[in-house]
Amino acid sequence: MSAPQATDVMEDVPVVPVDLSVVVPAHNEERRLGPTLDAIVGYLGANEGRFGEWEVLVVDDGSTDGTRDVVTAASGRDRRVRLVTSPDNHGKGHALRLGVLASRGRRVLVTDADLATPIEELEALAKALAEGPSAAIGSRSAPGATIERHQSRIRELLGRAGNLLIRRIAVPGIRDTQCGFKLFHGDRAREAFAASRLHGWGIDVEILQHFRRSGWPVAEVPVRWAHQPGSKVRPQDYARVLAELAALKVRSVRPADLLAVAAFLLMAVGLYAGRWADPNHRYLPESLQDQNQWEWFFAVTADNVAHLRNPLFTTLQGYPDGVNLMANTVMLGLTVPLAPVTLLLGPAITLALAMTLGLAATAAAWYRLIVKRVVGHRGAAFTGAALAAFAPPMVSHANAHPNFTVLFMIPLIIERALRLCGGERVVRDGVVLGLMLLYQIFLGEEPLLLASLGMVLFAGAYAILRRDVTKAAWRPLLKGLAIGAAVCLPLVALPLYWQFFGPQSYKSVLHGDHAGNSPLALVSFAGRSLVAGNDETANALSLNPTEQNAFYGWPLVALAFAIVIRLWEHTLVKALAFTAVAAAVLSLGPRFRIPLSNSTVPGPWALIADKPLFESVIEGRVAMICAPALGMLLAVAIERLARTPNIGNQFIGFTAVAAALIPIVPAPLKSVERAQVPAFIADGTWTSYIGKDETLVPIPLPDSGNAEALHWQTAAGLKFKLPGGYFNGPYGSERIGIYTASPRYTSSMLRDISFTGVAPVIGKNWQAQARADFAYWKAGVLVLPPQQYQDQLRQAVDKLVGRPGTWVGGVWVWDLHD
Repeated sequence: MSAPQATDVMEDVPVVPVDLSVVVPAHNEERRLGPTLDAIVGYLGANEGRFGEWEVLVVDDGSTDGTRDVVTAASGRDRRVRLVTSPDNHGKGHALRLGVLASRGRRVLVTDADLATPIEELEALAKALAEGPSAAIGSRSAPGATIERHQSRIRELLGRAGNLLIRRIAVPGIRDTQCGFKLFHGDRAREAFAASRLHGWGIDVEILQHFRRSGWPVAEVPVRWAHQPGSKVRPQDYARVLAELAALKVRSVRPADLLAVAAFLLMAVGLYAGRWADPNHRYLPESLQDQNQWEWFFAVTADNVAHLRNPLFTTLQGYPDGVNLMANTVMLGLTVPLAPVTLLLGPAITLALAMTLGLAATAAAWYRLIVKRVVGHRGAAFTGAALAAFAPPMVSHANAHPNFTVLFMIPLIIERALRLCGGERVVRDGVVLGLMLLYQIFLGEEPLLLASLGMVLFAGAYAILRRDVTKAAWRPLLKGLAIGAAVCLPLVALPLYWQFFGPQSYKSVLHGDHAGNSPLALVSFAGRSLVAGNDETANALSLNPTEQNAFYGWPLVALAFAIVIRLWEHTLVKALAFTAVAAAVLSLGPRFRIPLSNSTVPGPWALIADKPLFESVIEGRVAMICAPALGMLLAVAIERLARTPNIGNQFIGFTAVAAALIPIVPAPLKSVERAQVPAFIADGTWTSYIGKDETLVPIPLPDSGNAEALHWQTAAGLKFKLPGGYFNGPYGSERIGIYTASPRYTSSMLRDISFTGVAPVIGKNWQAQARADFAYWKAGVLVLPPQQYQDQLRQAVDKLVGRPGTWVGGVWVWDLHD
């Protein structure tokens, strides 16, 4: 940046060494400036033995009154008073920059023209500066400060709010940035002001931020202060300061960080490229029926919000019993704030946006955590975060489970917990942690549970390895966690009560005996790996394409092992290695089969498999904890390689990293043309078949294996209700969780026919049972779309109803009002 344009009217003053420069910005200060200059000159003149040679620079910032004449008169009395002029008014920041850059002092004091802080307070600042910091700033908020005359109440409140925002955004730890009385190390002040860009009141924040980033200590010194009449701060200046802070925040972001976030976004868009080609008419087939379910979740939440209905419950599915939405993965933390988008653009586009942006935000959050806590090398942090967010299990869940890919809060929670260990602001950090936990609960409870398990594994290992750190950290950590719980639990108590004890709540969800990972899955390749992917192998080793929870590939496992061996002396590496290995072993389940044999052995998961909350977890998902642990190990290794002076070692190391990562680079998710909604639904023909409080009954009833009817319902604007459905609900007297409504005789029989094509002999008993079930569902019309075994289904329904169906709008229809 070129030097600011200004005129120093005292250029003929002999150049002598100066110990102290006092810079006073002034704009139309004719009335107040004279007494201020008299006070400054008198005080410095009486204390020359203490402060040495001095000068006073008054910067006239385009005044239109007699400000310059006042300075000229003062200069006539004492040649050490100098006038620096700017032809136009640009603001306090511009004036200070001109004055500081024109100064020659070994120390530089900046003070406001009203001298709200008396010049005598310079002694306290000089004493603090002599103790080693690069700046000593006057503070009205530090303990010991004296406010002799207050501002108006509204201005004080605005000032406190502004200081809180400034501490949060720019200079944490400084209570008062805006007190206009600051003493700087001269050369460092000139360097900081030369690098500054702001013209207005935000200059104080920009300069202090420069000192902080340069590692130059700043001491905050309590001072006397009194509000002076004629303040130049106007109400609109508060808004301008906020705008300057925003600009400062944007400029403070490193280009490498922006490039990393942009790259994560491009990676997420590339992964979902097939859907974005036509989001309303493309389907991810490897999501099975989950895309239909999640679009319905977004649609029903938006509908509840629009009509001010309870967002925790609905009867649009599972009629008449309904669905406990809090007990399902509805992600109210996303579906509620995105409700306007859903209402405007539809649930298909909203889901695509949420999953794409959420995955990119998750990668950015891991990147931020790794940069702040693990490595400073941006390239290493980017690689580690990319592995954490785009590892094979994350890509698998990206087909269908936004609750397991939109995880941007998890790194933030981890970082806040680490802050608590430092013990500096336990109460504030505890409150923030509680609010973060609250929000994550509404994003996904199972990911939070698994993340907590991972944090416990890491903390346990680190505590054993570094007892000195543990001794200092455990008290503030426990206190902060207690504060966080006290903030979070009262706010989430009602939703959690509804989830576990409300209507259609359930006790646990059973996933079968093979929900754990095979040991081979940990070293094999996922189906969506671009280079080494093998659908046949991956499907044989996983529950389904959405639950490929391991599949890190043997090259990455081998590389991680080599990194741990090479960097074993580092405590962080040991703790991360333990976390990854422990999570991998737990993910094998309560019993796992020894590869290439028929033998099984107990796994450690058996110790917690039947414990509350853990009983509903798909244990194979625990291997997802390995992704960020491996990412951080990789980041540490890459940073170490980047600093290695031996080119040969760098080549070998980076080649090994590439060989481990290239095989697991994900291919874009499979996308196909979406099945069309039958004209009977799409053109509204159905409306003439359903009366008030009646339902439309698809044949067979929708469930986790066939939820296309949910797409019909969202396409129709949720104007009709469905029995059955795809959601978690209770079954039987023990209220065990299942993935659909409690089956009835007729729904079970129709489902069996849709799978086998074989119908039972239908007589009066079946017909009577069907009439009872239709009445229970309040069925107005039965709808059979084209599908496998449709003839067998149609014939069965003809017999149940007692008359043949009618072909209407691309489906077979039985009007139950006839």
